[in-house]
Amino acid sequence: MEQPVGDPVPLAKFRSDISRQFQYYLDKATPHTAGRWAGTFALLLLYAIRVYFVQGFYIVTYGLGIYLLNLLIGFLSPMVDPEQETSDGPSLPMKGSDEFKPFIRRLPEFKFWYAITKALCIAFMMTFFSVFDVPVFWPILLCYWVVLFVLTMKRQILHMIKYKYVPFNIGKQKYGGKKGSASSSMSKD
Repeated sequence: MEQPVGDPVPLAKFRSDISRQFQYYLDKATPHTAGRWAGTFALLLLYAIRVYFVQGFYIVTYGLGIYLLNLLIGFLSPMVDPEQETSDGPSLPMKGSDEFKPFIRRLPEFKFWYAITKALCIAFMMTFFSVFDVPVFWPILLCYWVVLFVLTMKRQILHMIKYKYVPFNIGKQKYGGKKGSASSSMSKD
């Protein structure tokens, strides 16, 4: 039986192969946190250079900044907010006598990185189309964004203080221990 000329099966197979290959590389990049973030910061620098030299696309940059702020709030927030909902699952301890429960993010680090990188790629591609270059007085947008950032971070930090959680993994605590006293006494001889 012959397939018609416009048959979507080869196209679907191509999309499936591309999607599988893309997922393979995402899976390979997962454990390389520093490399992933270095690439994202390089992309951010490239985007900033592009916007600086084109002298435009400030609305795109403002939208990108608001989206990144929204992602940051999700990254810093606990999965279950004690102010808004009650859950049978893990929650933040409220008193010193409460059992320790680990901090679980609303937005995991990998999804945070992936969303930022994808947003930067989309914003960078938008800078090649003049339809997105809306004329605007950029200092006002910058002031709006800074005020929004300060107010949002203040609220988030007060929430962290109120519920006593730190959204960063500082790592395993290291103890210095005592230095060998025998080595110091031998150096005096």
